[in-house]
Amino acid sequence: MKIIEEQTIIQRYVAQYKLDQVFSHPDALPFQLRTYEKDGVVLSEGEKLDGLYFQVKGRTRVSSSVETGKSLLLRFCHPFAVFGDVELLQNIVIQSQVEATEQTSFLFINKHKIETELMQDYKFLHFLLKQLSYKLQTCTTASRVNLLTSVEERFASYLLTTQDDHLFGKEMFTSYIPDIASLIGTTPRHLNRVIHKFSEMNILKKETKKIIVLDWSRLDEYSNGLRYE
Repeated sequence: MKIIEEQTIIQRYVAQYKLDQVFSHPDALPFQLRTYEKDGVVLSEGEKLDGLYFQVKGRTRVSSSVETGKSLLLRFCHPFAVFGDVELLQNIVIQSQVEATEQTSFLFINKHKIETELMQDYKFLHFLLKQLSYKLQTCTTASRVNLLTSVEERFASYLLTTQDDHLFGKEMFTSYIPDIASLIGTTPRHLNRVIHKFSEMNILKKETKKIIVLDWSRLDEYSNGLRYE
């Protein structure tokens, strides 16, 4: 993690994301800019929360684990996502693992400042209410995807959610197959069967240590419009 306190950069993000609509006095807040490289852990499940994180750049993956060690994918997040609001209001440890899937930056404000001053700011409280409503909606969607759909649908949805719109095709390294299987609620063996099935249908191509999506439109048909977002 890299911490930046250069006010010129921070105020640029404050203006870009119109934080005057989130806080009554955003210019007076002690923001930090925290940047994480790809695969960096932003929040670790079970640890104490140190403050609120406002995502202003990049992309993050949010997952939740169980005692067996398996993880369940909840959603992918883009700017302007907020992390730590549930834990802050409930005064509990961090509930989900948040990881950067590419270089990602956050405006950060410490927990003490929030508890002593911002909990009396009506703009901020209204913003938190909207964020919590959105997370309830996305968690409901994730539960529906993970519990009521086939592995083919979940894998197609996962690929479509993570695809880079700037590329016609996308490579995915197969060394991460066990991780992906765990995230979408299946076994590596079952996921490999699905990959083999999609390969035979020319939806994707499997090569040594990677697969390449060949037909995004047919993949979309398999997803039935579901996304982890």
